Amino acid sequence: MDSARSRQAPGDAPDWQGWPPEAASRYRDAGYWTDELLGDIVRRQAAARPEATALVDGERRWSYAALEREIAAVTRALHGLGLRRGDRVIVQLPNVAEFVLAWFALQRLGAVPVHAMPAHRRSEIDHLARVTGAVAYVVPDRHARFDHRSLAVEIREARNAVRRVIVVGDAGGHPDLVPFEALRQDDGPPPGGEPPDPGDLALLLLSGGTTGTPKLIPRTHRDYAYNARAAAEICRLGPETVYLAVLPIAFNFTMSCPGILGTLRAGGTVVLAPNPSPATALRLIERERVTLTAVNPPLVPHWLAEAEETRPDLTSLRVLQVGAARLPDEWARRIGPELGCRLQQVFGMAEGLLNLTRLDDAEEIVCTTQGRPISPGDEVRVTDEDGRPVPDGAAGELLTRGPYTLNGYYRAPRHTRAHFTEDGYYRTGDLVRRLPSGHLRVVGRVKDQINRGGEKIDATEVEEHLLAHPAVASAALVAAPDGELGERTVAFLVCAGPPPSARDIAAFLRERGVAAYKAPDRVRSLREMPLTPVGKIDKRALRALTHHAAP
Repeated sequence: MDSARSRQAPGDAPDWQGWPPEAASRYRDAGYWTDELLGDIVRRQAAARPEATALVDGERRWSYAALEREIAAVTRALHGLGLRRGDRVIVQLPNVAEFVLAWFALQRLGAVPVHAMPAHRRSEIDHLARVTGAVAYVVPDRHARFDHRSLAVEIREARNAVRRVIVVGDAGGHPDLVPFEALRQDDGPPPGGEPPDPGDLALLLLSGGTTGTPKLIPRTHRDYAYNARAAAEICRLGPETVYLAVLPIAFNFTMSCPGILGTLRAGGTVVLAPNPSPATALRLIERERVTLTAVNPPLVPHWLAEAEETRPDLTSLRVLQVGAARLPDEWARRIGPELGCRLQQVFGMAEGLLNLTRLDDAEEIVCTTQGRPISPGDEVRVTDEDGRPVPDGAAGELLTRGPYTLNGYYRAPRHTRAHFTEDGYYRTGDLVRRLPSGHLRVVGRVKDQINRGGEKIDATEVEEHLLAHPAVASAALVAAPDGELGERTVAFLVCAGPPPSARDIAAFLRERGVAAYKAPDRVRSLREMPLTPVGKIDKRALRALTHHAAP
């Protein structure tokens, strides 16, 4: 296998499945894989273009030289705190510059950032800490009216492996919390220790999953650098590129499709949006002369309305990427005429495969498909329920393997066996139709997963929490079509007394430390669940009832 392992004793089972030697050799020979280290991206640009603007966060601005100095300082400080190659570190930050500083510093140490979302709470973070054995946790002081310091203290007390908690902002005088600001001032000697290898585990992304809490997706320096590089070439990025990060910075979409990494690697400028508000984003496009940004479909009608009302100067905007869920064709057709930029549809997954429409594709292709694979090395199959290939134009499940698609989940052999074929193809769970041109149209999913405006909600995980409610005897979560979000969630409950309301359920889940976006949008009480002939809950019958579910 072509990959180093994170810390483990000799003889232990591997944390994750690397690429077979034959495939690894093929990817190197084809030039997809190089010895590029993610931690070197800013260093190279600082040498070539030291005074060019690299990063903008509100009124704070960094040249490449200044960004390099701060990353070097944080690297020294984290080494001083005891972080070493292979250590896992949960990073749960919103769109702030400190995410960039911490992320690149961890890469240089060979430590592994675990990308957590700002909306995650105790249930999700405890799961990540347990599975990864994380030794440190990076949080904001407060975000979206939630005190992350209290959560961090809980996690540190519950998981002894978490030795360090680093806080961006006010540490509140807590003696066990390290202020991030202190890390930026470190002027000690360069850290020693074993440097990372290009085949090392570089980061862990989260899968929306279909069973239980999120699965962890291992990405290496080689495959993730190629992901960003190939996407950047298709998007024609260069030093003149100004990328606006609107969606959460920890999303794979925001990081490398081509996102932050592709932009910095091309010598461009990354601008961080503090929130996804269309008003905020359009003001930043005007102020910073943004050329490229990425949003999810639910934001599109709000952007169109905001642009019509406020008439901002969007003449710098060259490309608007839309992905994370399927974009309705009618919205796609409005983007060019109303925003004055090129639409690029994006269909990808943190597990790997990335599809983009091309900047020179015909308008009909851009407005009605979700792109085609970015690499000649991407292998795609579209199959029926029995695994047999279907002809172009027919719907089937998308299977894939390639130079930046994982071969197995992190520390999850059961999930790996369930989601991969014997010859290494990843079963995406997405239903697609492939055109003769290779472009894909997404038509649905075979997974029991709900895509609520780009947020992937695992029905099984939420159902497990619902069943913990004292009034709930049986629970099932299904998707209902929604014109704005694509899908909303409906919880069907069988109760042993008065049924709880949607508000009651939201409060209950909040108390259990579940992220707010996972709370059902609607709740409906049933006397009994419909069952299949083999005694399982019949979710197809429940979906047929969703139009009757009251808010």
